[in-house]
Amino acid sequence: MESLPAGAPVQATDRPLLAVLRGERRDPPPVWFMRQAGRYLPEYRALRAEKGGFLQLVNDSAAAAEVTVQPIRRFGFDGAILFSDILMIPHAMGQNLWFEAGEGPRLAPRLADHALSLLHKAPERLEPVYETVRRVKQLLAPQTTFLGFAGSPWTVSTYMVAGQGSREQAETRRLAYRDPIYFQSIIDGISDATVDYLSGQIEAGVDAVQLFDSWSGSLAPAEFERWVIAPTVRIVERLRQRHPQVPVIGFPKGAGGKLPAYARETGVDAIGLDETVDPAWADASLPEGLPVQGNLDPLALLTGGEALATAIDRIRRSFPTRPHIFNLGHGILQDTPIAHVDQALARIRTTEGRG
Repeated sequence: MESLPAGAPVQATDRPLLAVLRGERRDPPPVWFMRQAGRYLPEYRALRAEKGGFLQLVNDSAAAAEVTVQPIRRFGFDGAILFSDILMIPHAMGQNLWFEAGEGPRLAPRLADHALSLLHKAPERLEPVYETVRRVKQLLAPQTTFLGFAGSPWTVSTYMVAGQGSREQAETRRLAYRDPIYFQSIIDGISDATVDYLSGQIEAGVDAVQLFDSWSGSLAPAEFERWVIAPTVRIVERLRQRHPQVPVIGFPKGAGGKLPAYARETGVDAIGLDETVDPAWADASLPEGLPVQGNLDPLALLTGGEALATAIDRIRRSFPTRPHIFNLGHGILQDTPIAHVDQALARIRTTEGRG
């Protein structure tokens, strides 16, 4: 695999995305897209067909590194996001992980009917991820910020309890109400493993990390406080003790009106906004100067044309002074035309985007 263009070592302030995560405003804003490495890219589809299943691709460090840098080569995004999966944590905690064709991930044994304490930890399952990080670090140009990630404890727990993705996460929510002491032990176990996992990614070479809480919107306010905010506080504080200079992005998808509390209480360095959040409201409601990331609707990107240009302009106008990283409100859709990504990047990277 050929290396990307590289120059002399640069300072953090010469990495636009990392500079924004540390509170500096850049205009135009740096940009990366969630799921930017994936099925909408023909080069990804070709490699996936060659390597076989998704988990095989994740565990092939050379291939996973190639997938990570593919969108950087094509589009020159300001950030590269590690190609992996949030379910590597339960896999390392002792659950078996596989993917059913057309149906998504499966985990066994389910924690709905199997005690967490009976799982046999297998931290060696994370070694291919760390090797991917080391390989990617050698490939990226110095101005590109390298992002690691993990799923947040609540979201990861929903898969561990149900053994798969589930509608409204009902089984896990019922368990949390019925047996909060046992469920707290699950959240604590995931939190501990996540701190070690993100720390391992940082030691291998990532510049910043993101916590994906994809299912946080399913929780009532008090449950959100206990199962989203509290464990995020624990993870952020412990990461900061180990790696005080590494920014943490929190992405509580669906949090809505609970976003300001999340921002105030968790201590994250930046907040990711999903596409349902009014960016003007977020600018007015979140702590002054806190960097935000987002929040273009993936369907606007899929549509392209004037609808895409209008959506981009509105987001940029909503953050007149706040540090802002342009991103999607969730992952890029697999049917998104390459030309629409080119259109979006051209619009974002011009001053006209704030007109």
